[in-house]
Amino acid sequence: MRAAAIAGLVLAVWALAMAACGGQDELLPATSAPPTATATVAPPATSASPTATPTPTIPPAPLTSDRIVFASRRDDNYEIYAMNADGSGQVRLTDNAALDWRPAWSPGGTRIAFASDRDGNIDIYVMNADGSGQTRLTDNPARDEDPAWSPDGTRIAFVSDRDGNDEVYLINADDSGETRLTDDPASDSNPAWSPDGSRIAFVSDRGGNIDIYVMQADGSGQTRLTDDPARDEDPAWSPDGARIAFATQRHGSLDIYVMAADGTEQTRLTDNPALDWWPTWSPDGARIAFTSGRGRRTDESFAPTDEIFVMNADGSGQTPLTDNAVPDGWSDWWWGP
Repeated sequence: MRAAAIAGLVLAVWALAMAACGGQDELLPATSAPPTATATVAPPATSASPTATPTPTIPPAPLTSDRIVFASRRDDNYEIYAMNADGSGQVRLTDNAALDWRPAWSPGGTRIAFASDRDGNIDIYVMNADGSGQTRLTDNPARDEDPAWSPDGTRIAFVSDRDGNDEVYLINADDSGETRLTDDPASDSNPAWSPDGSRIAFVSDRGGNIDIYVMQADGSGQTRLTDDPARDEDPAWSPDGARIAFATQRHGSLDIYVMAADGTEQTRLTDNPALDWWPTWSPDGARIAFTSGRGRRTDESFAPTDEIFVMNADGSGQTPLTDNAVPDGWSDWWWGP
């Protein structure tokens, strides 16, 4: 009886409350109402946490494939170095107590041949372009030096005195098949391949003075190109095979000349009291790197030293690439694809 009275009282109170508030819906809590549009708006971008996708990283610019390899005595003995064609990025490739010098790029730019006396006598060695994998190619008690790769990369011409005087030899790049190309009582040296691989220029004193000669790649057809009482040496073919740069002493000091491949049109490119020698062409034929004895100042005194220079193929724009108080020389140029 009492419970029924209480229930009736509760119902009465509820009915009065409903009448006062104007209906049932206004009594529902706000959280039970449908979500408003503002409830689903994403926070501002500045307050958002980082997304899963990282910010792209810009890779460093690739190193130029236009490279010059050379020998330097900056570490107390001659070692092989490489640098970009503008002189930057100079990197040491060999580190040996012996002498490493006269480097030459393989045609593909993957390997370097050089001369070294690290095993007791001067022999030809090869290594990868980064200095790794240094391997002995010739092994003779005599002196083997001046390596020059054939354009197809299968053979290396070099100079040896193993038969009593300097002669030009060939060896396969896999260390097989040594062949003698010249056989003269005089000295034959400085072999340089023509770009098509059919001929080899070289230096000889067989005519009474030191001149530039050329022969077929098998040693036949040896022909004299220069004929001057002065010393002519260091031949280097232009990439198109039309010209040969060389060094000559016909004006007192060594200068760089260029001539047509048949020995005509000999033209002087450098004119300096210092020694300019060992020219090498850029692969596009537009420039020539060379070694020069033009001095530099160190400790307030004039100290002549060999450095690597570059110039345009017409002799203009002669510019040093290295600058050390010790000699840098015997450069070779390679330009990658």
